[in-house]
Amino acid sequence: MPMQANDIERLIKARIPDAEVTIRDLAGDGDHYSATVLSETFRGKSRVQQHQLVYDALKAEMGGKLHALALQTGVPGG
Repeated sequence: MPMQANDIERLIKARIPDAEVTIRDLAGDGDHYSATVLSETFRGKSRVQQHQLVYDALKAEMGGKLHALALQTGVPGG
């Protein structure tokens, strides 16, 4: 069963409450998404550390309901 974009956003915000999340369904199939996540939590962290925080929020769904996620992260205004 495909995952809904709002479920992805909810999981990310549960782990990173101040996150600004933008989700796009890349293929229209509910399996391949692009996400942009901006958060002050990321300030001072490497890109790898930022991505790890997001993937930790989604780990239960990655490879199952959520097949692929193209991820961009950063700090607001940066």
